[in-house]
Amino acid sequence: MRRYPLRTLLLMLVALIAFGRLWCVTHQDERAAAPPSSPRAAAPPAAPAPPALSLECRALEQALAAPLRTPDDPQVVAEARKRLEACPRPPPRACELAPALAARAPFSQGADTPMRGLLGALCERCAGAINACAETVSRAMLEAAIGRPLNIQELQWNLEHAGPGTPSACDAVVRLGLSPAAQAEVELPPGVLPLIEGLTPGCHRVGLVPPSVLAAAAVQQGARAPTLRALAQTAKPGATSVLKPDQLSGAPSALQAFDGDPGTHVAVASAPQQHRWSADGALRANYSPPLKTVASFRLKAQGPGTLRAIVRTPKGAGLKDPEAGTSFVNPTVCQYQGKGEWETCELAASLTDVEAISVFPARADGKLHELEVRGAR
Repeated sequence: MRRYPLRTLLLMLVALIAFGRLWCVTHQDERAAAPPSSPRAAAPPAAPAPPALSLECRALEQALAAPLRTPDDPQVVAEARKRLEACPRPPPRACELAPALAARAPFSQGADTPMRGLLGALCERCAGAINACAETVSRAMLEAAIGRPLNIQELQWNLEHAGPGTPSACDAVVRLGLSPAAQAEVELPPGVLPLIEGLTPGCHRVGLVPPSVLAAAAVQQGARAPTLRALAQTAKPGATSVLKPDQLSGAPSALQAFDGDPGTHVAVASAPQQHRWSADGALRANYSPPLKTVASFRLKAQGPGTLRAIVRTPKGAGLKDPEAGTSFVNPTVCQYQGKGEWETCELAASLTDVEAISVFPARADGKLHELEVRGAR
């Protein structure tokens, strides 16, 4: 084995010590510049703590419980109302007392009683998820569908006092009332249409009724819903023109029904020929993007039938198109006689967001010579 001189070994040791010091100095600088690491994942920021309840809000639950025991004592009711006025955002436990207050203050005894006023003031401050007045309206839409008799004036009172719960209450009116009323071949239970007529104006005043659904319901229901027609006609239609479709589907040679020549025709049959018959009918004229307004129709046909509009609606309102992932309603917009002469169908209200017009002939030998859709893009 080769032996190194002592002098060489000492030089190698000095060099090793110098290298070690240099390594420590450089890596200490790197560690100082790098952010500190932790073996655990960084914890998410803590949610802000709920604001501390004021003395009035903390005492509100007890103050509201007192009128429940003595509802006929005006002093007790007045004290509860005073406490409530001093608490703009009641705690959930206080809002949960609203149904009990409603039971002690039935609407049949009057809308202006002190207890009823206390209930209304409480609803106007409670969040939507725990708002008894909003929940009463939403539940009523379901009860009307099964034929349960309802007091429309009482429901109007609840909607008026729903406060932060107004959006959820009006959403129920739109989804469970207006949307079915805007669909062809849907027979509404007897109590639903009067309820829609009674509640829609309150939602319309605060801008919570989609114009497309409102106009479609007014057209589908016609003279049966004068209030809906009046609300839908508040928007004045602008200039209109005959609008050619962007795409046609269904019957062969469908373009001849829109070529401007009433001498040509398209054979349309009443028998279902495709799986989308209930939506498309024998012929479908599509518009992309959807038309801003449709005001009237003019057509010449042989053999009776109907026209339906496919109206785009907010998601969840109406029927669902599984292929497009959108929602729509399909009001009947024209019932034509088909005697070979020009016919005009004026709408009770101008439709908005119209995606398509579908033709549903009533006879297997039907012919459509020409169809004019008048509106605006």
